[in-house]
Amino acid sequence: MYDYAFVHLKFTIPLAVLLTAIVYPVLNRIHVIQTGCLIFIAFTAALPWDAYLIEQKVWSYPPEAIVGPRLLGIPFEELFFFVIQTYITALVYILFNKPVLHALHLNTQRNPPAWLRVIKVTGQLILVALSVWGWKAAQVSQETTYLGLILVWACPFLLAIWTLAGRFILSLPWFATVLPVFLPTFYLWAVDELALHRGTWSIGSGTKLEYCLFGKLDIEEATFFLVTNMLIVSGMAVFDQYLAVIYAFPTLFPKVNRYPTPLMLVQSRLVNTAKYDLERIEGLREGVERLRLKSRSFYLANSLFSGRLRIDLILLYSFCRLADDLVDDAKSRLEVLSWTAKLNHFLDLHYGDLDATEDPKQKSERIDAYIKEAFPPFAYQALHLLPTHILPPKPLYELIKGFEMDSQFTFHGNSDSTDLKYPIADDKDLETYAIRVAGTVGELCIALIIHHCLPDMSDSQKRRLESAACRMGIALQYVNIARDIIVDARIGRVYLPTTWLKEEGLTHKAVLDNPEGPEVIEKMRRRLLDNAFELYREARPEMQQIPSEARGPMIGAVENYMEIGRVLREKKVGQVFVRKEGRATVPKQRRFMTLLRALYEQ
Repeated sequence: MYDYAFVHLKFTIPLAVLLTAIVYPVLNRIHVIQTGCLIFIAFTAALPWDAYLIEQKVWSYPPEAIVGPRLLGIPFEELFFFVIQTYITALVYILFNKPVLHALHLNTQRNPPAWLRVIKVTGQLILVALSVWGWKAAQVSQETTYLGLILVWACPFLLAIWTLAGRFILSLPWFATVLPVFLPTFYLWAVDELALHRGTWSIGSGTKLEYCLFGKLDIEEATFFLVTNMLIVSGMAVFDQYLAVIYAFPTLFPKVNRYPTPLMLVQSRLVNTAKYDLERIEGLREGVERLRLKSRSFYLANSLFSGRLRIDLILLYSFCRLADDLVDDAKSRLEVLSWTAKLNHFLDLHYGDLDATEDPKQKSERIDAYIKEAFPPFAYQALHLLPTHILPPKPLYELIKGFEMDSQFTFHGNSDSTDLKYPIADDKDLETYAIRVAGTVGELCIALIIHHCLPDMSDSQKRRLESAACRMGIALQYVNIARDIIVDARIGRVYLPTTWLKEEGLTHKAVLDNPEGPEVIEKMRRRLLDNAFELYREARPEMQQIPSEARGPMIGAVENYMEIGRVLREKKVGQVFVRKEGRATVPKQRRFMTLLRALYEQ
């Protein structure tokens, strides 16, 4: 009795609930709109087709297996299947595509490699052939009727999608397309086989090939679930392609609201690909690679941000890392001063020259010319793409001072003066250093978040958030110093304040010679961590004021880094993994669980 309803209660609804719980922390309004639109399209497209199949006795349902109400002859349970299947597959797609930055795959839209063009054309020809065959097979009442009806209905839709976004879909990682198609398909195959075995629904004899993939699962049913999931995944990918165009190219779409409008999606489809700024895409790719290699915690957290905010955060990090590397890799104090002077002049060109009469294009060309003249080629994209029109100048200038302060450990002239060799003399110097190299980054991140998520935030709220971000940055830097005492000592650096060392009867040389002991070094590490967690406790409540779409990822990034401090405090065997270079980090599983916990708490 009511077997079809129980199929949903036992199999489809529980899976949908489970997937919702898993994906919920990373869902945003764009995902909801995207999924809702696709459900509407799927429902509308399947309704007349399904009604025709029932009318032609291809599908039938025992009266006792359904609740009763129908629309165009279709049981309500079947109508619900249109919705629930689309919802399930869309959630799987969202889950596997969250790490993917779709903007990076827009370069295939211009001058694609030959193999990509060949595969796209081949796919189009195959879909045309299957559509024609399906049309002919569906015309006569024979064993190929059901299969023909599936193909003549699905293949034209697939052909349209493949024509619009075939190259983009092919360029995506396999886990972003193949898995979202096949995982729901395998599950629904199993559900369908159980339903056919119980007689919940049946396929009319004489309309099928009488060949089963396994058990009682007819090849036509297997084909149906495969092609419908292909339609859902490719439909989601088309949506993501047009969103990527909007987010990736500010010259084409200067102002993007929190949620792009349908008109913007249409405009992004109509944009000539010759207008795509592929240099920007390449620069973004460089930024992603820098983030991946230099900061695993923030690389993981960045994938949870969305839209243009995610892109601008990558570009900010790319600039910070490039500037740090330029100063850090210098061979002399003179070279350090040269790089910092060039970086400061670069900022001056953006912020210091306020000639309102100068054409913005001419100003941009002047800055680009300076970048090419003063910096090596590999630095161009990180400097050129920095979103200075959004970022406040003061934290950027302070950041450069922090990098210069770092260089004093390596280049201190011929003097043996402790003040020159070790610039962190006391607690105040320690705080100043942390503000410059980390507090500033927190402020810059908050500036981007406010601009993209809540530009009309009140000034008082902005100041509170900026202050909290700065304090949290200091806390993270203290954790970083506590973690890297051994690593820093190997390159001649001691970030522990001179006053702390004197209190314990130590010298900088003693730390450099034996950074893993004596016990007093561990005592100072704990002191650093205590300071870090005190600042963390002060700033953490204020972070709840971050706009909702950025709050989870931002807090997740912070918690992931603070977890390093927690495991350093615990000193439990197996909790802190020490890499070859002597730097402690958190095992992947614990890092992932920390991020997940932070997201669910929001």
